[in-house]
Amino acid sequence: MKTINDFNFENKRALIRVDFNVPMDENFNVTDTNRIEAAKPTIIKVLEDGGSVVLMSHLGRPKGQVVPELSLEHICSKVSEVLGVQVNFVASSVGEEAEKAASSLVSGQVLLLENLRFNAEEEKGGEAFAEQLSKLGDVYINDAFGTAHRAHASTTVVAKFFPENKCFGSLLAKEITAIDKVMETGEKPVTAILGGAKVSSKITIIENILDKVDHLIIGGGMTYTFVKAKGGQVGDSICEDDKMELALEILKQAKAKGVEVHIPVDVIAADDFSNTANTKIVDVDKIEAGWQGLDAGPKTLEIFKEVILKSKTILWNGPIGVFEMESFANGTISIGNNIAEATKNGAFSLVGGGDSVAAVKQFGFQDKVSYVSTGGGAMLESLEGKSLPGIAAIKA
Repeated sequence: MKTINDFNFENKRALIRVDFNVPMDENFNVTDTNRIEAAKPTIIKVLEDGGSVVLMSHLGRPKGQVVPELSLEHICSKVSEVLGVQVNFVASSVGEEAEKAASSLVSGQVLLLENLRFNAEEEKGGEAFAEQLSKLGDVYINDAFGTAHRAHASTTVVAKFFPENKCFGSLLAKEITAIDKVMETGEKPVTAILGGAKVSSKITIIENILDKVDHLIIGGGMTYTFVKAKGGQVGDSICEDDKMELALEILKQAKAKGVEVHIPVDVIAADDFSNTANTKIVDVDKIEAGWQGLDAGPKTLEIFKEVILKSKTILWNGPIGVFEMESFANGTISIGNNIAEATKNGAFSLVGGGDSVAAVKQFGFQDKVSYVSTGGGAMLESLEGKSLPGIAAIKA
């Protein structure tokens, strides 16, 4: 795996694909700089070597049209602030203007291109567009894990124009290593904690990880599909009736492979999907009509805690309850605390997937786990065992 540490960028211009698809308020102020900060180590390494940098990213979904509200010019000052380096902006991503701006860079300077998705060829993976991008740098670095599962011009196709001079940035290399630690080289016992609403969105992940894990903790809304499939009463809880057979098949496969599956035994049930609903603790398979399970119960959390604390490698994908409501956040917070404790005791922990990452940030766990993935879709596809085009292109 070639990374930025295999290159000296002195007098070289690095073309770096970053993921600066950041949230902004109505006045175009960046409200979360995490993605910019995540790319900083790669950019600074190039500059400290004595090179210059051309940054390319998308922002939003302009669908090949120029949408002024989605111009990367809005974030230029914030990127400068985070990097501690003045970042210049050019109002195009390819062509004469972009090439002139790139070629005039001297060591230590940074240029940010206009939103790649203002050009329809970016998402189509257009080869001519990729070739035009390739003229802007001497070395290509992909540091955008969030888009590594897309075969776009800037994430995949452009790499072929740098047969020897291409590598992974610091962030992307960390993502690959973290996933590899869980899926291939993780110290046993390996535990996967899968939450979220639906079994259907996690099927391929479950099927792919059954060969890798020793324990599988099921939480969140998909609990009730498993419980009902086993003959339990789930009341008004979310349930995919058409996936019950599949749930039983998963349990059968897990047993055959020697994987211990842990499903909640009790839950916090509510008489309404509301933070102010009446609640009670009930057995997971005895939820009455008019009530729905919205969080894991105390007995369940004790069982989960025991499993997590004896684990050496932990993957967490998906919340355990409706953590957005304070009344049903305890299960997710408890899991976070247990993972933090296991990590402190030497376990490797990887958190990935939109909602679990949001929970980790909301409850302040990001510095208490080993790694928090920056790419939702890319992370999930990696766990499903799929080859990501953006990663394959660098390895080719």
